[in-house]
Amino acid sequence: MKFLIDNALSPELAHLLREAGHDAVHVREYGLHAAEDPIILDRAGLEDRVLISADSDFGILLATSRRTKPSFVLFREPEAIRAGDYAGTILANLPAIESELLAGCIATFRHGRIRVRSLPLGGAE
Repeated sequence: MKFLIDNALSPELAHLLREAGHDAVHVREYGLHAAEDPIILDRAGLEDRVLISADSDFGILLATSRRTKPSFVLFREPEAIRAGDYAGTILANLPAIESELLAGCIATFRHGRIRVRSLPLGGAE
């Protein structure tokens, strides 16, 4: 799977996902560490990457634009403090949510649970 890691999370997360066999890039590798959220979202969409962040603004952008891609993984796990925590959570849950991520969704990890909502939010028109 292809991932783009937002600046809200450590570049180490991209490294750990690559070690697990995924195509993962941190925004810093693109020189986008100071880019506005819409630019980062567009880059993820352009490369068909799943965006991973702890910044909920990406969910708002996806909701208001009614986009169906890119998929977005939002972390709201107060116990997750290291890149290894995030990588472990993603890798452990990826088999269960991979098809939704490929189709277009927002997956939120919060308090040990995961919530997956298909894109576009609010259903198709």
